[in-house]
Amino acid sequence: LTWKELEAQSGVCMKEFLGKGSRVKRGFHRSTLARLGAFFSCQRLEDIATSDIFWDRIVAIDARREQETYDLTVEEDANFVADGVIVHNSHSAAYALVTYQTAYLKAHFPTEFLAALLTSEMGNADKMVGYFTECRDLGIRVLPPDANESQKDFTVVEDGIRFGLAAIKNVGEGAVESIIATRNETGRFRSFLDFCQRIDLRKVNKRVLEGLIKVGAFDSTGARRAQLAAVLDQTLEGAAAVHRERECGQTSIFGETGGEGSVAADLAGPALPDLPEWDQDQMLKYERELTGFYISSHPLARYAGAIQKFATSSSEGLAEVADGREVKLCGIINGIRPMMTKKGDRMAYFQLEDMHGLVEVIAFPDLYKASGALIMPESVIRVTGMVERAEKGTRLKGTRIESLMELQARAVARVNIRFEDSPMTSTRLAELREVLRRYPGPTSIYFTFRLASNLEADTAPLRDLTVLPNETFVAEVEEMLGKGAVALL
Repeated sequence: LTWKELEAQSGVCMKEFLGKGSRVKRGFHRSTLARLGAFFSCQRLEDIATSDIFWDRIVAIDARREQETYDLTVEEDANFVADGVIVHNSHSAAYALVTYQTAYLKAHFPTEFLAALLTSEMGNADKMVGYFTECRDLGIRVLPPDANESQKDFTVVEDGIRFGLAAIKNVGEGAVESIIATRNETGRFRSFLDFCQRIDLRKVNKRVLEGLIKVGAFDSTGARRAQLAAVLDQTLEGAAAVHRERECGQTSIFGETGGEGSVAADLAGPALPDLPEWDQDQMLKYERELTGFYISSHPLARYAGAIQKFATSSSEGLAEVADGREVKLCGIINGIRPMMTKKGDRMAYFQLEDMHGLVEVIAFPDLYKASGALIMPESVIRVTGMVERAEKGTRLKGTRIESLMELQARAVARVNIRFEDSPMTSTRLAELREVLRRYPGPTSIYFTFRLASNLEADTAPLRDLTVLPNETFVAEVEEMLGKGAVALL
C-alpha cells in the first residue's frame, strides 16, 4: 500500500496523517472519520463518527437547577465537559480532595496553615504580602526573626508564627544551618557577644550579622538594634580572637583548655553604648529591605483612620472593580521605575503598597509633571486613577496624586501634643512655640502634660496659635519630643 493509494482510498492526504496539514483546516468531517474507521478497522474512530456527543452544537443553555455544575458527561471515558474544557473525573476528584483538605486545615488549624503557605511562597513577595494581611485579619501575630527561636522556615509558636531565617536576604542556607546547629548543640545564645563567640564566623559573616541585627533577631537578648550595630566591628574582632585560640588549643596557666578558665572565655566584648533605639520608620525600612515586608509594625498603621476616610478601595479590592472605573487608593510608594517618552517627557511606573498588598501605578507625563515631587520612595500618598486590566495583572492609570498627610491635615479638627513635665519645660515650650509658628494653619492645638506623679493634665486650645499639621510638622515636633508625641484628632 503506497501513500498515494492510501490517500485515494481514505480521502486524507499524507501531510494530515503526519500532523502537518493546513493551518486553516480544523479537524475532519464525520464522513472522513467514518471512512478512516472502516479503512483501518478501528472501532474507536467509527464510534466517534456515529456518536452525537462530538458533533452536536449547543443552541441554547437553560438553567435547570442550582446544583448543575457541568455541561455534559461522556460515559465511555469518565470525562465531563465544563466551560468548554474536557476534564477527567479522576482529575477533578483529586482537586476536590485537595480543596476539602486545605479548607479543613484553614478552618481548624489556621496558624499552621498560614505558616505552611508563607514557607511555600518564600521569595514570592506579592503572595506573601497577602498571607501577612490574612494573618493580621485573623489575629495571628507574625513574630520577627529570633536567633534563639527561629528555624529555617516559618514555624508555629505559642504566640503566633515565627519568621523563618531563610526568608532574610543575605542570610544563606549555610549560615542558617550553622546558627540552628550551634543552638541545638550548645544551648540558647545569652547575648550578641556569646552568639559571635560560638558561631562559625566563616559561615555567619559580617554581612549576615548586619542583616540579623537590622531585622531584630537579637532583640530577645535585651540589647537595642542601634547598640549592636555600633559595636559590631569590635565584637567581631574579639570573637575572631576567641575562635583563633580554640583552633590553636590554647590553655590557661592551670592547664585547662577552653571553658571558664581559658583566656578566650575571659575576653569580654565591648560595652554597649548608651544609644537610643532607631526610630520606628528606620526600623521598618530595614525590615522591608531585608525581608520584603514590614514585620514589627506598618508605616501606614498611623494613617488607618485617614485611609478609611479618603480611600474608596484597596489593592485587594481592585479585583472586584470594573475595568476603567475610577478609584482612590492610599498607600506608600515602594519601587519606582522612571522612564522617558519618545518626545523626551518624563513619566514613571511605581509600586503602591497598602495594608493588603501591592498595585502598579502608571504616572504619565502630565501627572508626573504635576506631582513628580510626591513620587518618591516611602512617600505616603493617595492616588486617584482608572483601573486597567493588563496581561500581568491589574494596575492603575494615575490621574491625580496627593499627599495623604496633607489631606489628613485639612480634615484634622485638633492637634494634641504630649509633653513630659520637667525642670526644662519652660525652655522646651519656648522652642516648641517657634516650631509651631512655622506652620500657620486652621487647626487648634491642645497640650497634654504628663506630671511626675504620673497624672496627666490637658490644656485648653491655644488662643493665639493654630497650625497646618502636615507630615513635616509632625516629623519636626516628634524629633523634638519623641515618637508618638503628636496625635491628629
